[in-house]
Amino acid sequence: MNPQEATPHTAIDPRIQVERVTKYYHRAPVLDEVHLQVMPGEMVGLIGPGGAGKSLLVKIICGLVAPDKGRVIIDDTDICVLSEPEMQKVRQRLGMVFQNYALFDFMNVGDNIALPLRTEGGHTEAEIAERVAELLEQVALPGIERKMPNELSGGMKKRVSFARAVIRKPPIVIYDDPTAGLDPVTSAKIYALLEDMQAHGRTSITISHAPCGLRPPADRWVVSDKGRIVFEGTRDDIDPCEDPFIRAFWRGEIE
Repeated sequence: MNPQEATPHTAIDPRIQVERVTKYYHRAPVLDEVHLQVMPGEMVGLIGPGGAGKSLLVKIICGLVAPDKGRVIIDDTDICVLSEPEMQKVRQRLGMVFQNYALFDFMNVGDNIALPLRTEGGHTEAEIAERVAELLEQVALPGIERKMPNELSGGMKKRVSFARAVIRKPPIVIYDDPTAGLDPVTSAKIYALLEDMQAHGRTSITISHAPCGLRPPADRWVVSDKGRIVFEGTRDDIDPCEDPFIRAFWRGEIE
């Protein structure tokens, strides 16, 4: 099936549905008629070259950028027609690890991670502190709650951003290259956390430039190029694929 064509309605509705999303910059399409469905509890790995529109696509899914054409439906809600206050309510069900960290420089690490819980309300400071400490332990950064973002390396900022994205245990999580800049040991811990999140029924899209560590937990793979989806399938589909472009990003082979 052409991945750009709509999938017939199934008994279980997609948790995320992207329908013919197009985005222009300077009259050139950066995303061109993109169609994608992510089912409840599914982890989708998104790979492809730089400039293919991967980060732009997930920003549109999170309601941070509006498409020029098409629509995005999350849990049966068309987010492209929502007001900003309405979109804020949808974002409470979303967690996102940004490629550029997006930490608040005027907040220490503990406050950055705790922000989603404090915004949500209904949690005591003791509960929040316990959850922050637990997550910092999981990402191998114990006891740094009082450090400021400018005291952290890029890899440390990435892990703090990850902790903030998942602290509310949102049902949908978007990861924009969550292991970029991390050493192999810490990357393995992040992938283990991704796998744990999926085991608890989270729905996720993960952009990755090094898909090896993501192969065990990912249910399905999507390859994008020049603003379009050029491949979509399971590991059993992508492993034997002989297309040189797909092989380059899946196996690291260059012909």
